[in-house]
Amino acid sequence: MVPLMQMQDVSFHGSGLVRPECVLVAPDGAVFSADFRGGVAALAADGSHRLIRGETAELPDGLKPNGIAFEPDGAFILAHLGNAEGGVFRLARDGQVTPLLREVDGVALPPTNYAVRDATGRLWATVSTRLSPRHLDWTPRACTGFIVLQDERGSRIVADGLGYTNECMPSPDGRYLYVNETYTQKLSRFPLRADGTLGPKQVVAEFAAGEYPDGLAFDEEGQVWVTAIVANRLLRVDPTTGRVTRHLDAGVPEHIARIARGSAAGTLAPQDMAEAGGSPLANVSSLAFAGPGRREAWLGCLLADRIMRTPMPVAGHPPPHWGWPLRGG
Repeated sequence: MVPLMQMQDVSFHGSGLVRPECVLVAPDGAVFSADFRGGVAALAADGSHRLIRGETAELPDGLKPNGIAFEPDGAFILAHLGNAEGGVFRLARDGQVTPLLREVDGVALPPTNYAVRDATGRLWATVSTRLSPRHLDWTPRACTGFIVLQDERGSRIVADGLGYTNECMPSPDGRYLYVNETYTQKLSRFPLRADGTLGPKQVVAEFAAGEYPDGLAFDEEGQVWVTAIVANRLLRVDPTTGRVTRHLDAGVPEHIARIARGSAAGTLAPQDMAEAGGSPLANVSSLAFAGPGRREAWLGCLLADRIMRTPMPVAGHPPPHWGWPLRGG
């Protein structure tokens, strides 16, 4: 049995970060986080950081990175979560910005949640909702999210009608594309064919009241780790049985219940999600396995100016970028 983790095992790193929603760790141990000031923060061992800021005339209000991922050469992929517009951009280490994906099927992308390359180089991106403002879809009835695939054939929507699409990722064996549906509180997957087309959706797990799945990662035992905002929990899901196990729980029951009631009623507003009820995990939103043997994890969050680190009870499966040269990483 995998042991539970405790808050005393969690350490905090950095300061002055702005909405470090997504964390990346390179094989050499370099740590990076998304930063709403318009780029990626590179964290040093002493907790200091430098901001790799991107500037582009295409986005007069600046880049608003939500999900981030590596390119094989060490540049970054950024999912732009603007107020009204989205897209996926490449950010070089020198700050140069290049658009990768701005529209699909002739329509400009709405605010974009996450983007990642798989081991074959295909780009996957998620849009949580078509509604504007986005908080109109913070309900269990959400159904306007979708997933975009960009490959040598171009860009196209490959899954639609999702319940507030968040992080997505192909499984290590390449058989499935997994995705978190945040406000319908599901971890789902699609059979993944060689040409990038997807089979019918399968619901892997449904989460408890107040557990809103955001980030995901795979471990070497074939299990899926999920970060849950609001509940501020780190969960482990068995994809065979759908069993969900809590491994780190820093939730505040009164806050969790209040948010769950608001979501069910369709009355959740940005101010409701602007605090975490005092939880030190501050709406934990992503995790990246790292360290010797990939037996630790770095955690991103929505509501603090720092990120977190914790030992893990099992080893993480190496993500695709652990096999890339990541020049400059």
